[in-house]
Amino acid sequence: MNRMVRKWMSGLGMLWLALATSGAIAQTFPHKPIRLVVPFPAGGGTDAMARTLGEALSREFGQPVLVENKAGAGTVIGNDFVAKSAPDGHTLLLNTSAIAIVPSLFAKLPYAPDSAFAPIMLLGRAPNVAVVRADSPLKSARAFLAEAKSNPGKVAYGSAGNGTSTHLAAELLKSMAHMYVIHVPYRGASPLVTDLLAGQIDVGFGTLPSVAPFIASGKLRALGVTSGSRSPLLPDVPTFAEAGVAGYQADVWYGIFAAAGTPVTVVNQLYGALKRASETEAFRQRARAEGLIVTLDPPEETARIVRAEIVKWRKVVKEQSIKMD
Repeated sequence: MNRMVRKWMSGLGMLWLALATSGAIAQTFPHKPIRLVVPFPAGGGTDAMARTLGEALSREFGQPVLVENKAGAGTVIGNDFVAKSAPDGHTLLLNTSAIAIVPSLFAKLPYAPDSAFAPIMLLGRAPNVAVVRADSPLKSARAFLAEAKSNPGKVAYGSAGNGTSTHLAAELLKSMAHMYVIHVPYRGASPLVTDLLAGQIDVGFGTLPSVAPFIASGKLRALGVTSGSRSPLLPDVPTFAEAGVAGYQADVWYGIFAAAGTPVTVVNQLYGALKRASETEAFRQRARAEGLIVTLDPPEETARIVRAEIVKWRKVVKEQSIKMD
């Protein structure tokens, strides 16, 4: 047998082994507990969503679903853990749109953002909200935009921190509305709201759950939402697109991922089980509390959205010269 034939047969054997292994994984999945990694601290909204979803997923598969919090570095630590896990579907990542933002904020990542993950599902989307204190002279989104344009550098806005979705949403608005406002980064929503109520800043951009109680109590007034459509929790609050910034959309989305190389059959099994788990009343109640509009996009659509978001935020970060702390 000549060398070429031996090489061809060896390659064929390796392909057969890979296909056989993939099939074996799919036939036995899941055969052990599933780890659901959340790259945020315990106790937050994403963590609560993961735990509610994990309970329903556990019933679907008959295996425990263990939620593990691996926070840090803007979600990079948790992302990296899942990217380097065995590609068998037993380790999953529940992350927000942060997964599409961090590739633009770090010069080098420990994983390849364009190829490290197998997208499984986009759970849904929720808006960030621009808010002012109750006695602010800025009565509407249009008034805020007009003031920022007519008095460049005179309006200061706060976010939950450099590189967060609240920061990027505001910076995209600045770019698309052709206005200049001063950014004041905070370490989380709580100090942002404290300074906003004290009059230290003019406008705050926050996640809906972080500002909703203050809107409900009348201490803060919502100017506009950053999503493409109005929030069911704030039906009277316009989008910034409605306020005159055509095409603007910067909502927060939540997605579930596995390591790249996870067999397609396993990805499809996970999507089906997650879809059923996401349709439970317990999860729907949690989603409503987070202001989430549930979409349950399948793997192919989720992959397309993530690719488009990476391009979108890379452009914003470059144009606005955004740097991490």
